[in-house]
Amino acid sequence: MTATYAEGVAHEHPSLVVVGAGIIGLATAFRLARRGHAVTLFDPDPAKGATYAAAGMIAPTAEIAPGEEANYRFQRGAIDAWREMAREIAAITHREVAIVQTGTLIVGWDASDRRLIDQFRSVATEFGAPMRALDRRDEPEPFEGLSTRITEGLLMADDGWLDPDDAVQSLMEANETLGVRLVRERVLRASSNASGVEVETDSGLTRADYGIVATGAQGLPGGLTVPKSPTVRPVRGVTVRVSSLDRSSLPTVRAYVRGRAFYMVSRPGGYCVLGATAEEKPQPLVEVGELQRLLRDGLDIVPELEAAPLLEIRNGLRPATTDLRPFFVALSEPGWSWSSGHYRHGVTLAPLAAQDALDAITPS
Repeated sequence: MTATYAEGVAHEHPSLVVVGAGIIGLATAFRLARRGHAVTLFDPDPAKGATYAAAGMIAPTAEIAPGEEANYRFQRGAIDAWREMAREIAAITHREVAIVQTGTLIVGWDASDRRLIDQFRSVATEFGAPMRALDRRDEPEPFEGLSTRITEGLLMADDGWLDPDDAVQSLMEANETLGVRLVRERVLRASSNASGVEVETDSGLTRADYGIVATGAQGLPGGLTVPKSPTVRPVRGVTVRVSSLDRSSLPTVRAYVRGRAFYMVSRPGGYCVLGATAEEKPQPLVEVGELQRLLRDGLDIVPELEAAPLLEIRNGLRPATTDLRPFFVALSEPGWSWSSGHYRHGVTLAPLAAQDALDAITPS
């Protein structure tokens, strides 16, 4: 959905405030600043929410789910959108954001899990998604490092990944070069008046022509309201980073393990990110049972993880809507819009969400 803004802006490039500096807020600020807008970005701890825990998959086909065809249609252009944004960033910073397109291999641990793959295949076929069945005896390479009991899988060749930490650092450098002002403070209150919008922090007031909220699962700052649905709820996710086998040139592994979802994204040098948990809980912490299930599933699918050094555990709260669809809507207060609901697709959708914001500010 596209926000509607008040008419009568007196200058060609209106100024903006963006509240929230996760991957969505950073990409939004970048696109706006690159178009010539003066942008002020607010976040006390940039990219330390859902973005911090993200594995970086750009996987429209592997993320297919029943009832989410609209999400799939929207996400299909995500890799091309990221490549375009990566070129734009590189032109400013001379820093490359690598977009790696090795596909996704979906496998099942037992007979029940393989039936889940059959159900996935049925939905993906209905959506028209490209895929190919693999047999380990005929094509062993994509199964490298996986348990020997896994003998077949489904390859979604169009999927890819990037390193979110690298993307965040590149966007921050590009934003700084473009003159985006980063205020590392919490927004206490936001409002609007006849002359534009205002943001209040401990250090004072900042005024601009328009404002965009991109605070993810945190919801809206005080003073702002949404006229009607959508609503956002936090869904906690945990990822574990280990040093293990290097599958960076092979498809990302996704698995069903006793009915639970598991993935492993491998980067050059054997840096691996393990997920995926999805707890309907609002606390940004890691529970022992949640972690134990994730690691047990990982060991079943990738036995070599047994000897992998544990590097880091991260968690974040992902913003989910009732229908699991992202949105960009006008708020009740003139000049303000809200970009959220990206749930498990925040990294995937960042350049597309940024384009939504740019289109709203500079409609054709």
